[in-house]
Amino acid sequence: MPIGTAPAQWKCSRCNDVSRRVYSSPALTSTPPAVGALRERSERSREDPEVVTRVARNAAPSPAHPALARLPRP
Repeated sequence: MPIGTAPAQWKCSRCNDVSRRVYSSPALTSTPPAVGALRERSERSREDPEVVTRVARNAAPSPAHPALARLPRP
């Protein structure tokens, strides 16, 4: 049907009963919780970003791989 031409009532092809049009939000209830949380965090960071209050400590350097010691030095 073209937009704006849907009737106020529609006959069910399965039970032949007449039903009225219902407006609902599309696919909002089928959003997985993890995806919803990520979207909410993304939206929240636009207006209220997390701010770093102190400088992170330097992490200890990772130990070199033992094979690197056998490489020729320039």
